Amino acid sequence: MNIKAIFSHKNTVWSTPQGFFDELDKKYNFTLDVCATSENTKCAIFFSPETDGLQQEWTGTCWMNPPYGKEISSWVKKAHLEVSTGKCKVIALLPARTDTKWFHELILGKYKVEFIKGRLKFSDSKNSAPFPSMLVIFEIN
Repeated sequence: MNIKAIFSHKNTVWSTPQGFFDELDKKYNFTLDVCATSENTKCAIFFSPETDGLQQEWTGTCWMNPPYGKEISSWVKKAHLEVSTGKCKVIALLPARTDTKWFHELILGKYKVEFIKGRLKFSDSKNSAPFPSMLVIFEIN
């Protein structure tokens, strides 16, 4: 196991595999990608680094695959806050970091979590991810 790769901060953007997204889109019918670039967006409407999704109002059914660096907690907090307005539902693809503060304070016991079997092969990667992934369904029940 390459421990350096697992904890590397070289690449924090992991482009969602298209087939994986397509299956989720059939179920959720996404309207907004809150954290994308024009090259990797999964929805016609999206927030890019230039429009900064952390500063925008989120509505509809949102897809979120945030950068996986230190800023991930800001994205998780934003999803939690936006869902609390009742204007959106957020489906987030996140690394399964169940030991983190953001997982325990903002997800555990509040939202549905689906752990993904195996390791995803992200669109721009030659190999599978060096970490497990999970889907978090941020919605008010």
